[in-house]
Amino acid sequence: MHCSALRRHARLFFQDLRQRRPLCAALLDASRFPSRLPRRDVISRSQSAVHTSPPTPPLLPSRPHCDVCSVREGHVFCISGDSTLRHLQCEKLVDVKKSKSCEADMPSDLRKEVESHYRLPLPEDFYHFWRFCEGLDPEQPADSLSASLGLRLVGPYDILAGKHKIKKKSASLNFNLHWRFYYDPPEFQTIIIGDSKTQFHMGYFRDSPDELPVFVGTNEAKKNCIIVQSGDNVFAAVKLFLMKKLKEVTDKKKSSLLKTIDEKLTEAARELGFSLEQRTVRMKQRDKKVVTKTFHGAGLVVPVDKNDVGYRELPETDASLRRICGTIVEAPSDADRLQAFAPVQEMMTYVQFANDECDYGMGLELGLDLFCHGSHYFHKVAGQLLPLAYNLLKRNLFAEIIEAHLANRSQEDVDQLAA
Repeated sequence: MHCSALRRHARLFFQDLRQRRPLCAALLDASRFPSRLPRRDVISRSQSAVHTSPPTPPLLPSRPHCDVCSVREGHVFCISGDSTLRHLQCEKLVDVKKSKSCEADMPSDLRKEVESHYRLPLPEDFYHFWRFCEGLDPEQPADSLSASLGLRLVGPYDILAGKHKIKKKSASLNFNLHWRFYYDPPEFQTIIIGDSKTQFHMGYFRDSPDELPVFVGTNEAKKNCIIVQSGDNVFAAVKLFLMKKLKEVTDKKKSSLLKTIDEKLTEAARELGFSLEQRTVRMKQRDKKVVTKTFHGAGLVVPVDKNDVGYRELPETDASLRRICGTIVEAPSDADRLQAFAPVQEMMTYVQFANDECDYGMGLELGLDLFCHGSHYFHKVAGQLLPLAYNLLKRNLFAEIIEAHLANRSQEDVDQLAA
């Protein structure tokens, strides 16, 4: 074919493509959902398109879908028509997502030391955020956000800071009780603290001790047991806290400082590929696995097979269980309290039947609800239910944590490294 014919053929192809964007959109959609591939004979065509268009360049199904331009990343076309700009943005997103898999510049021996003390795996955003804070204050990274946000890095960050080496007999400490607040379930691991009046703190929440965290949660232990989901990484959690703080600040100097930190944090998160959304796709996917919310609101995830074996509902709703707990706590005498315990004893019997039939989630739910209620009257029952449930679910470390926590449950002495 001559060059002139080739040029004419290409010109007609692109002209036809511009005039029939619905076809382009349908084909792009069909790359994600092949069953929706439109019939060419039912798609309206422009009357000016008299020549048969050459085949559309193959889409790239191996690349993820682009949130910016609604086509697959790296594809040469875009629904918006601004293919050059959008293509560059797609390429940038690819690079960002690739960079997320990069490990933080942290010595392997220090990583091992942190994870050996807690016996829990830590995500890369934990180490990346430490490096970010070192950039703000190389001398005191843990306190780099204290003056501006009132936040301090604690828990496993204390090991990165070397604070455990200062404390005598630190080898005998149970680090899983270090900065464990009154309502923190075993799934929660504190990494940042804030206002001491409300005992505000942030922490990683994981469904199993051998898994990475599913989100970062916040709680104010002086108020209640509620755990608020704040993104799936520490950058997102601090960003959300910072944005809330910005709305409250009236001083221009303080506001300018917060905006500067916000810019640095946002840029660091973008370069590392961490989402700053409060609820990410991964968190929404976990929501589908949640079998019940529990009193703390973060949700309970247990293995459930195709026959629905793994979890069964409690015979009481959350509201009715709260009323039962309230009646027990407010009972005027021990005799009345013992009588008020009857519904709980009945539920414990149901839990035994459930455990016999491998529905381990029922006992875990009841135990967590009684733990989250907070009254010491439920410590003994929670101490019977929770370690057994965690062990049956092969979450043995959580069983150890809840036993140690119930034996030393305190609203004040949470810093195990305090002098």
